[in-house]
Amino acid sequence: MVVYTTTMGFCKMCRNMTKRIGRATSGAGERLKALRLKARMTTREVEKLSLEISESKRNPEYFVSHAWLTNIENSEFTPSIYKLYSLSAIYQCRFPDLLGYFGVTLADIGMHQMAVRLPRTHLMSGPNSEAHEEIRLPVKLPTDSSLDQTKMLSRVPEAWQKLPLTVFQQLNTKDMLYGYVGFHDFTMYPLVRPGSFVEVNPRQSRIRATPWTSEHDRPIYFVELRDSYVCSWCQLDGRQLSIVPHPISRLQIRTYRYPEEAEIVGRVTAVAMRLVDPEEMAVTE
Repeated sequence: MVVYTTTMGFCKMCRNMTKRIGRATSGAGERLKALRLKARMTTREVEKLSLEISESKRNPEYFVSHAWLTNIENSEFTPSIYKLYSLSAIYQCRFPDLLGYFGVTLADIGMHQMAVRLPRTHLMSGPNSEAHEEIRLPVKLPTDSSLDQTKMLSRVPEAWQKLPLTVFQQLNTKDMLYGYVGFHDFTMYPLVRPGSFVEVNPRQSRIRATPWTSEHDRPIYFVELRDSYVCSWCQLDGRQLSIVPHPISRLQIRTYRYPEEAEIVGRVTAVAMRLVDPEEMAVTE
């Protein structure tokens, strides 16, 4: 690829591309300029401070020149994550807020992760967020709210409330694992539907012949196979582990050598699932 440069050292092709991006995020530059004016800084002062950050990071990408900042504020360019990092530090504002100026909302990541229709069952990484981060919930929860009562959740996004993640630390979930039941996994259907999220207690990784009176009381386990995971009832006979599906699923019982071919990750202790498939909702509506 041939690169043509101007006397300012910018790539013409990149300049045209960033201009198109800039128009798509119109207004972001003006908001960045407002932050600079609120901090009572000139573009030259921002340039000097960003140079210090760039040198401390040993990465020139953090440097925001006077000319580049002017173009950003005029919505001609969209800054990289490095330059946005520098502006966040200089203007003393939260980095996610600056990302929001350009249409990137980190709080939406979890929602989109849930919307992705992954075909296979797998384990999810547990919470790995700082205590000061927040999560959006579709319900207003006062401090004295009881989790024992059934509630109607608001469908209006504006009514969603941001709560610190420290609130959820009181639910004693730090020692739990989380799994996702793939949309192609009908092993426990309809008890655990495809697309469900499950909480797994890794401390209960042994199959015990505990008495149960109904299918709702029978322990469900999250099992790791050689190349996949499965959420199901289990039966252990010596060194033979049987994956027992729900009768309505019409799937066959599968057997594996234990623990060579199958390993119990833990017992499923909670399930979050849809009762109506999103595609079915679209048809009925």
